[in-house]
Amino acid sequence: MHKIRLGIIYGGPSVEHEISIISAVQAMSAADEQKYDVIPVYISKAGLWYTGDALKEMANYADLPGLLAKCQRVQMTADRGVHKLVWRGKGLFAREQELPLDVFLPVMHGAHGEDGCLQGLLELLNIPYAGPGVLAAAVGMDKIMMKNVLAANGLPVLPAVWFTADEWFNAPSEQIKKVEEAFGYPVIVKPSNLGSSVGIARAADAAELERALSDAAGFSGRLLVEPCLDNRREINCAVLGHGTATRASVCEEPLTDHAFLTYQDKYMSGGEGAKGVKSGAKGASGGAKAGMGSSRRQVPADLPEAMSVEIQRLVQRAFVALDGCGMARVDVMIDGRDGKIYLNEINTIPGSLSFYLWQASGLDFSELINELVETALWRQRAKDKLTFSYDTNILASLAGGGGVKGGKA
Repeated sequence: MHKIRLGIIYGGPSVEHEISIISAVQAMSAADEQKYDVIPVYISKAGLWYTGDALKEMANYADLPGLLAKCQRVQMTADRGVHKLVWRGKGLFAREQELPLDVFLPVMHGAHGEDGCLQGLLELLNIPYAGPGVLAAAVGMDKIMMKNVLAANGLPVLPAVWFTADEWFNAPSEQIKKVEEAFGYPVIVKPSNLGSSVGIARAADAAELERALSDAAGFSGRLLVEPCLDNRREINCAVLGHGTATRASVCEEPLTDHAFLTYQDKYMSGGEGAKGVKSGAKGASGGAKAGMGSSRRQVPADLPEAMSVEIQRLVQRAFVALDGCGMARVDVMIDGRDGKIYLNEINTIPGSLSFYLWQASGLDFSELINELVETALWRQRAKDKLTFSYDTNILASLAGGGGVKGGKA
């Protein structure tokens, strides 16, 4: 029996492009070489698709043009149930070449990869893939929709005010008044559909709020404002599984000197990783030590056992409410004044795939990838049993020239 041909798809036109590369190299390094034939599928910021073994080495990305010159431009296709990368060989009479794939592991963070776009393409091609489906990805990526779904399921979330970027630019004073009447200061401003803390800012007065909203409007068409809990603790917990068959990781507490976890805290802190947990994956040429796996954190978080259990219960409920599949990391906040827990956001394709949380929970990175692949294949088998179309003779019945009722014949 041949190895499973596992496509790791990453990159893409997103502000989280570089973080996606780090996560993908980590995953490629950790995948079991005895079980998988790992095939990198890199999407450039211009939307061009590439493959090649040189993409597996983090050091090669220091010279991206030189790296891509060593790789092959490809397209994705599905033909009679066979999923493959295809390209035309060089030369006038060169034949089309192909590289079959069995399953995809998407590691594309942010826009186009984590928001349902990529998932929709893979669904259309009927290719098995790990992680969330179209709906869970889209809702999980949009902070406004996610908050609405969680609240509708009775899960604790902070109140919020939101409006479109057009509403902000057309009537800024009106939107500032809306925020001030709802919360006062300080507040947190967020673009609705970005991750990695991009575009997020704290505002302590009207002038700071105006700057923060103007900046956030450059990243998203919808803007979210929440009250800022300055005495909060931020806790993260990962979930793995599908449907109601899920389990939660240990909790972690990211450490920061800022009002909230910044992009630099998450990916450029230079920390040594979690206490007792290796911060990188094997064989990733040093680059795998970057990313969320290396930021400063306490794992497990220093929490009372009852609170840890409650957080694990809530994040599993959130995962199910959003129809999650595969793995996600849910970020929560604890209000230091009264100990209340609030679900902050769900990351359906988290940085570093949160491997460090699963390592601390007794599941190494290689085993995590195995479970993600198994879940992808399980979902494909379940989907193949569903009915998506009917064989009918509607078009044949129109051959007599009668036309469609209400339409031109």
